[in-house]
Amino acid sequence: MKRKSRMSMVGTCVFTVLGVIYILPILVVLMNSFKKKIFINKEPFTLPAEKTWNGIENYLTAIDKYGLLDAVGWTIFITVGSVLVILICTSMCAWYITRIQTRFTKALYLLCVFSMVVPFQMVMFTLSLVADRTGLNTPWGIIIIYLGFGAGLAVFMFCGFVKSIPLEIEEAAMIDGCNPLRMFFSIVLPIMKPTYISVGILETMWVWNDFLLPYLVLDLNRFKTISIAIQYMKGSYGRVDMGAIMAALILAVIPVIIFYLACQKHIIKGVAAGAVKG
Repeated sequence: MKRKSRMSMVGTCVFTVLGVIYILPILVVLMNSFKKKIFINKEPFTLPAEKTWNGIENYLTAIDKYGLLDAVGWTIFITVGSVLVILICTSMCAWYITRIQTRFTKALYLLCVFSMVVPFQMVMFTLSLVADRTGLNTPWGIIIIYLGFGAGLAVFMFCGFVKSIPLEIEEAAMIDGCNPLRMFFSIVLPIMKPTYISVGILETMWVWNDFLLPYLVLDLNRFKTISIAIQYMKGSYGRVDMGAIMAALILAVIPVIIFYLACQKHIIKGVAAGAVKG
């Protein structure tokens, strides 16, 4: 018992130190977001004092001068739209793949799994060209592209969960006169709620923080996401408004951190639920 207690204390100390190391950069950015620009480079690791305090001026500059609110709006639109489309389309695809055992569905499943191991760098230039020529370089067009890149993981997780759903439930619904579409939305979808939540969280964090795909695809003269707007805060001749960047980083990071902390328990539940059967 004493040995287990010591091991538990050591583990707690180690993970506490690791947690502090991971949180420290966010705290540094938060402190500097309230400092005057000149002191961010001179005293980056000191707490804001009366001499260095700049209040919310950095946040107002990021919003008014650099149009951060517009970027937040487009980011929310792209994230919500992409996640909803991914969840609906991939869950229906996974249900079809699992219940209809044919060579086509097996090949479709393998293609979805294979897409997870294809590096984005292999297709990014071709993707950018195709998006420009087909009119997908808009916030509503990029949702289709996110569906393609997010389908692999989502289909994989949904397929694992659908295998754990008793087939007798669906057979009973068919006897009662349910058509496939009504059966999915009335019976299968509510049962898949744990995986819906976990996949939704993972996809939301990916789309919200993504920089490279919107940068390559979107028409940047009209549309910018948060990550791109922060990149454009760099001025000419290497001039950087560090105060506004620090404030923008906090505004970009805090929402997704709160979202993750509120929903993190559902990730484990969803993954465990999808691993019941192979």
